[in-house]
Parts: sequence; C-alpha cells; structure tokens
Amino acid sequence: MRKKLLLGNWKMNKTPAEAKDFALAASEMVDFATSHDIDVGVAPTFLSLEIVKNTINPKCIVAAQNCNENDHGAFTGEISIPMLKSIGVSWCIIGHSERRAYNGETSSACNLKIKALLAANMTPVYCCGESLETFEKGETKSFVAEQIRTGLKDLTPEEAKKVIIAYEPIWAIGTGKSASKETAEDTIGFIRRTLREIFGAVAVDMRILYGGSVKPVNVSEYMSMSDIDGALVGGASLDPASFHGLIEGMLK
Repeated sequence: MRKKLLLGNWKMNKTPAEAKDFALAASEMVDFATSHDIDVGVAPTFLSLEIVKNTINPKCIVAAQNCNENDHGAFTGEISIPMLKSIGVSWCIIGHSERRAYNGETSSACNLKIKALLAANMTPVYCCGESLETFEKGETKSFVAEQIRTGLKDLTPEEAKKVIIAYEPIWAIGTGKSASKETAEDTIGFIRRTLREIFGAVAVDMRILYGGSVKPVNVSEYMSMSDIDGALVGGASLDPASFHGLIEGMLK
C-alpha cells in the first residue's frame, strides 16, 4: 500500500526567521502525521533550507524547490545538488508550473535534473499539469502524457519508482478554483496507466500527488480517491494551524 504524503511548497515566502518559527511550531504536528503513517514535508526557499532542516522535527522531509543538474560551474544564481546534500537536503521539486512559465523550464530540462538527482540518491518530485486552455480543449491527457514521457525518459523501472509525481492543473494553482476529486482522480489514474505502459508493474507503487488550491476543507475529498496518494500544497501550507488542518484532513 502506498504511503500518503503531504508536501508544502512555500514558494517565495517566509524570511529565514519566519521559517524557523514555523519549524519550531511544527514539531508536534509532524509527530502526529507520522504516527498516523503519513509522510510530511516542506519546501522552503534556498535561504531557509538549512535553518528549517536543523530546527524542524527530524521526521519531517525538507525539500528544495529547484536545483541545477550540474555539480558546479559558471551558473549564476543556481544551486547544485552537492550543495543541497551538504546541508542534509535529499528531496527536490522539479518542473513546477511556475518554473516552466517564468523560467522557461522544459520537460527535457527536467529530465536532466531528475537523472542527476537520482544519481545522487535524492528524491525528485516531478510536477506536471495543463493550462486552462488545454483543459477546455479536452487535451489534458495527451499533454500530461508527453510531460511524463519526456521528463522520465530513459529511466529504468527501479529509478522511476523513486520519483514522486505531482499532478497540478495550472488553472487550479493559486486561483481558489480546484479540480473536482473526480477530475483529479481521472487524470491521476491516467498518469498511473501511462507510467505502467512505460515502466511496468512498479507504477503500482509510485506515489502521485494532487496539487491545486488544496485546503484543509477539501483535502479529505482528494484523499478518498484510490489513485491519489497525497497533496502538494502551496498557500495553505504556510500557516502552522492550516498545515495541521491539512494533516487532519488527510485522515478523514
């Protein structure tokens, strides 16, 4: 049985001091989550990674929001995988729609990062999802399938098994408009079938998250679906009380 996962993506929010305050407040809620067999984690900004890692409950996953596939070099403004590993960070979000939209990140570029993370024994959280225009045209599945096939190209089944997939329809991110549980389940079920076509039986064990205006009041709806294994949450993960509400909602 796949273990549930709640991952909070803080995006460009929280100063290091604010991140430390959250980490201090989160200790008991992390214990609560893990005692109910839920993995829980947060993805702070680069500035706050080490502070959160050293302050928060050690059972909590601490993920980076991006990385560069090169170990070092003339890549101004970038952060390498060895740098992340040096502070104990072993998870990284790859291909978030905001990175794709604002930084021109492609699925092919994501593929390079995913391979580099896996080679370093780190866990990639690979994001996929469609625009409102694509959704309204009924082209969601073909669009997302291409993101999956390109982003995970040339991985072995054993490598693919280590990747977390996060389906986040772009039209539901930060808009307050979330996909229905049925729509999310339908697309995530399709993603799992696509993974099975590519990688075989290991697809059954791969965790696929939903993201897009997930809140304490609706997270239980998504968790009731058989193919949805957790949530990648933005704004609702910034407040400790809301974060705790998300954890409680995953148990219903």
